[in-house]
Amino acid sequence: MDITRTHTFDHPLEVCWSMFHDPASHVAKFEAMGHREIELISSEVTDDSIELVIERLVDVDVPGFAKRVIQPTNLLRSVDEWHAADDGSYRGTFDVETKGVPIQISGTTRLEAADEGTEYEIMIRLSVKVPLIGGRIAQYSKGIVERQVTDEFRLGDEWLDTHAPS
Repeated sequence: MDITRTHTFDHPLEVCWSMFHDPASHVAKFEAMGHREIELISSEVTDDSIELVIERLVDVDVPGFAKRVIQPTNLLRSVDEWHAADDGSYRGTFDVETKGVPIQISGTTRLEAADEGTEYEIMIRLSVKVPLIGGRIAQYSKGIVERQVTDEFRLGDEWLDTHAPS
């Protein structure tokens, strides 16, 4: 299952890049989403790239049909990589592993200048490897992922409003 969402930040590209380029903004985002025991496993930052590995506990309401596959509290490990592209944009990839759960989330990201600020696009590939009920779990998981993306957009706006240079 593929999900694509875009959002326009009301700040210039370099200001938005400074947010994505800052490991603290990623940790703050997960804290604001209610994730717990967040640990920055590694961060490699250069002028035009960043690679982050973050683990955290995430609580979800599990529907009855999925309780044998998904626990109410799950350990997630995300690997995010961003780099400057030749066209002046920034592009990335991400993988999210939910320990012990047969759900795989990965995708690509793009950050580029737009007329009114900066466009952020996230393309997500969600797959569930469970016989019989995998489709239902994928639909359920899609809702969680879409809420997380909406939160990410909102929290990005909030971060930029409080951290961007005046």
